[in-house]
Amino acid sequence: MPPALIYVIEDELSIARLVQSVLVEFGFEVECFHTGASALSRLPVRRPDLCIIDLGLPDMDGIDLVRQISQQSPCGLLILSGRGHSADRIMGLELGGDDYVTKPFEPRELVARVRSILRRRGQVPGGGQSESRRVARFLNWTLDCSANTLRSDEGGEHVLGVAEVQVLRTFLERPHQILTREQLVGRRGLSPLDRSIDVRISRLRRKIEDDPLDPRIIKTVYGAGYVFSATVIWG
Repeated sequence: MPPALIYVIEDELSIARLVQSVLVEFGFEVECFHTGASALSRLPVRRPDLCIIDLGLPDMDGIDLVRQISQQSPCGLLILSGRGHSADRIMGLELGGDDYVTKPFEPRELVARVRSILRRRGQVPGGGQSESRRVARFLNWTLDCSANTLRSDEGGEHVLGVAEVQVLRTFLERPHQILTREQLVGRRGLSPLDRSIDVRISRLRRKIEDDPLDPRIIKTVYGAGYVFSATVIWG
């Protein structure tokens, strides 16, 4: 299996070299970029398995880069920044980041977090795909993808339709990320008049939300899409 490809998008040369050296030491392939624009131009040419993004880039705000990459690629996103403010952390995670590490950092901890993101996304550190993930837990719910069943810890159970499972699994694969209607349906060029995804989300909300009219798990991001806000554990 080829090694996982990591983009390191960092304008401080010493930090970029440190991150690159430790990742290469642990068997990853690394490409370094010192601007957001250079990383975006490379993205269609060779898709990475994960991007490590500094928020303080010289040509653009790193938060905007996180948003753009999450919209263009299904890769993992780890934010590496000297900004320790909770607002930056929350914004970065809500826009698609999988994890947030503040500077200064322990290099081996960074590697552990990279591996953790790749495992959650079904990728082993060497870049190959793990076995298809079957069971996911979030809050007090368990989804069995092979049986199309959603069970609560209190004993309730729902048998989901294929379309509902597809949408819910897409959310569970990419929690805390804004997903467009096209991403959730799984096809491009979706008509603005096509409300099928809204119907599926409404059905899911009626099953998992305490108040479907005031959702806390599947949130609407007006003008952008939806965000699944719960932590997900695959097993």
